[in-house]
Amino acid sequence: VQLVESGGGLVQPGGSLRLSCAVSGFPLDHYALGWFRQAPGKEREGVSCIASSDDSTDQADSVKGRFAISRDNANNTLYLQMDSLKPGDTAVYYCALEELTIGCDLYVHNYDTWGPGTQVTVSS
Repeated sequence: VQLVESGGGLVQPGGSLRLSCAVSGFPLDHYALGWFRQAPGKEREGVSCIASSDDSTDQADSVKGRFAISRDNANNTLYLQMDSLKPGDTAVYYCALEELTIGCDLYVHNYDTWGPGTQVTVSS
């Protein structure tokens, strides 16, 4: 099982980025998937997740209305569309797998397979 993130970079406040997570080694629609982030000096936190059973999603309050998670099962890829980015969104972003067949959550310790992360920097 392998997860690899891409799409990070430097963007100005108010800008957009789309992160991708290429998944290999298991069918994408079998488990819940999530996006997390970790800023310097802070704990890793959940951003958004998507369930395998019905594509239901959950998001952190800090990103509601600005970020959207989606999944392309045919291409085994997870996405995070990030709009209206703020300097506070600066962090390393990780995708992760949760062995949960119904629903999803944003608890870091429930996820046991992680990608290496991609840096997102929001700055003028």
